Amino acid sequence: MNTHSFFVPTGPWSLAALAERTGASVGGAGNDELQITSAGPIEAAGPGCVTFLDNAKYLDHLATTKASAVYCAERFIDRAPAGLTLLVHDKPSQGYAAALSLLFPTALRPQPVTGETGVSPNAHVSEGASLEHDVVVEAGAVIGKQAAIGAGSHILAGSVVGAGVQIGRNCAIGPRATVTNTLMGDRVIVHAGASVGQDGFGYATAERKHRKIPQIGRVVIQDDVEIGANSTIDRGANRDTVIGEGTKIDNLVQIGHNVVIGRHCIIVGLVGISGSATLGDYVIVGGQAGIVGHITIGDGAQVGGGSGVHNTVAAGERVMGYPAIPASQWMRAAARRMRDARKGKDE
Repeated sequence: MNTHSFFVPTGPWSLAALAERTGASVGGAGNDELQITSAGPIEAAGPGCVTFLDNAKYLDHLATTKASAVYCAERFIDRAPAGLTLLVHDKPSQGYAAALSLLFPTALRPQPVTGETGVSPNAHVSEGASLEHDVVVEAGAVIGKQAAIGAGSHILAGSVVGAGVQIGRNCAIGPRATVTNTLMGDRVIVHAGASVGQDGFGYATAERKHRKIPQIGRVVIQDDVEIGANSTIDRGANRDTVIGEGTKIDNLVQIGHNVVIGRHCIIVGLVGISGSATLGDYVIVGGQAGIVGHITIGDGAQVGGGSGVHNTVAAGERVMGYPAIPASQWMRAAARRMRDARKGKDE
């Protein structure tokens, strides 16, 4: 097996330090002096590695793992073999994620492709652009006139930041990403190939011809948003497209003009959200779902993968199917179809 890794771990970290920094308590064999140098899956991790157990389906691996320490919930302590050190955490996957962030901080966001610091001589920074300290602009990147980029942000190879765009502090714009007509907060990640701020899809149709409607709005992206590779976010037509604080958008997502997405939402890959739709806070949209325009998805609502949502969804409601209906109804209907199919086969 090829053990080459693109990410070099920091450390080593003592188990005691790791427990303190990730909110875990040491249990099991309880060796505080263990040195943690890497991480891996429970079935493959070796000595020096930390891993986690958060799903009872993998419980058998707890007895055979070669990892030095395992994040796990209190309910699994009695199943651990003698000699295995545990990091007991209410939410083991979150504890493990925190440990990975300490061990592999460079995996948290796109890193400079060339390893350059400062502004590459092969980048183009236009007249009037403003760059705070510790900004990296890599080869092939273009910064437009009057753009402003906050301290610690990285503009990676081949990416474009349009005229007048404002990018906050400690952001990362991935290779060949394009950001135009956008106001962006702090700690935003835009992955490779994403496009933010391009035309919305707006035409006025008359006499069998389509007249283009100028799209004069902006994209407003709040703090701690992440936008996946090759996703697209259209600028507003005559108002802003808004992505709320802490929202995470997967790869290959299309967000239309004037869409407003609330705080801390999860939008999974291949989702399409049509213009002027509104999503509240903490909404989850499963992969390949489609949401028509001019409807509202209430706070905390969940849309199942592959669903087509044509009507407003109440806060906290779960919907599935095409067209989307309450998830409980969809599951009962699916069970009936399965019973009917088996009955027909038996006959």
